[in-house]
Amino acid sequence: MKAETIKGDSSEEIQEKLTQCLDGGYSPSLAIVFMSIKQNIEAVCDILHRQDIQIFGATSSGEFISSDIQEESITIMLLDMNPAHFRLLFLEAVNHNEYDIARQLGEQGKNFFENAGFILLSGWSNHMDGEDIIKGLDEGFGGNATIFGGMAGDDQMLTGPKVFTQGRSSVTGILALIIDQDKINLSGVATCGWKPIGIAKTITKSKGNVVYTIDDQPALDLVMKYLGLSLSDEPMNNTVFSLGAYYPLQLEREGAPAVMRTAMLGNTEDRSLVCAGKIPQGAKVRFSLPPDFDVIDTVVEECTAVKEEQLEQADSVIMFSCISRYLSFGVMTSEEISRVSEVWQTPMIGFFSYGEYGRSKGGKHEFHNNTCCVLALREK
Repeated sequence: MKAETIKGDSSEEIQEKLTQCLDGGYSPSLAIVFMSIKQNIEAVCDILHRQDIQIFGATSSGEFISSDIQEESITIMLLDMNPAHFRLLFLEAVNHNEYDIARQLGEQGKNFFENAGFILLSGWSNHMDGEDIIKGLDEGFGGNATIFGGMAGDDQMLTGPKVFTQGRSSVTGILALIIDQDKINLSGVATCGWKPIGIAKTITKSKGNVVYTIDDQPALDLVMKYLGLSLSDEPMNNTVFSLGAYYPLQLEREGAPAVMRTAMLGNTEDRSLVCAGKIPQGAKVRFSLPPDFDVIDTVVEECTAVKEEQLEQADSVIMFSCISRYLSFGVMTSEEISRVSEVWQTPMIGFFSYGEYGRSKGGKHEFHNNTCCVLALREK
């Protein structure tokens, strides 16, 4: 399976780059598209559709090919994957029914391929629940489903990230690239590298992804104190303000690695935190150390383990990296992406997401925050 990547700052530039790519006789069947919501989604889809190329796409909060990070641009990976070895399925999750929709997705994937693997893109809104998507899909599939992917971004505006394919796009959509794993090998890992600090604290009041108290103290006040911040440090136009990429919480679980939960918003009225994933009442959490190059080393080591133990060679690599990592790491982000790219030394595409789907080392497939999910593909 051959992979080619192209990028541009407009649909016109993409048309030019695609024409050049196809002039050499290359005939791709699938396009993985990560692009700014400020770009013309319909125009890009029409360009690809006219060449009979199927589209698996999401808006992003920054996109990259190898270590070349772009913003407000269009990036595309073209694959000449045998059309008999994959299916695209777009479903709409509205009225808080993402669990039911994902369950349907798992059932249909099983009908397509007995040994199906799922690469997911989901929209992002206040009610989209990544954990319910994972649970529903896995149950519909019958257990032990292979699931990797990410939640769409929207250049950090938090207004309307979308997933899209030809003729369809939605902020509440779930788009699945369903792969026949008897024909295409999918191997990957969800890895973060963040180190915990301090003693475990207890979530004493929460509901879904909203945390009200930690150790019986207002959650917002405790986090602000830990960060050494005061509310006067934050520009506020209303009662809710962004906590950006401040140090994430590590949600501890018995018998499994901790999973990251990013505190995205703070509410100054009820002193609560709005996190990017569920944190159950009674759960234990720890804060994280500021990122350094040790974090990157851990990520690279875990990717290298996948290469050595699961997939020595890859035709292409996809990386779903949390926007919080980009904001936290700053200039180190290119270093992380570059070193991951060097593991397989093959074409790589990725974007900065609002949540990640994947399996951590020693864990299971689940929903993550502040994590990078790396997936390698190889035709058998």
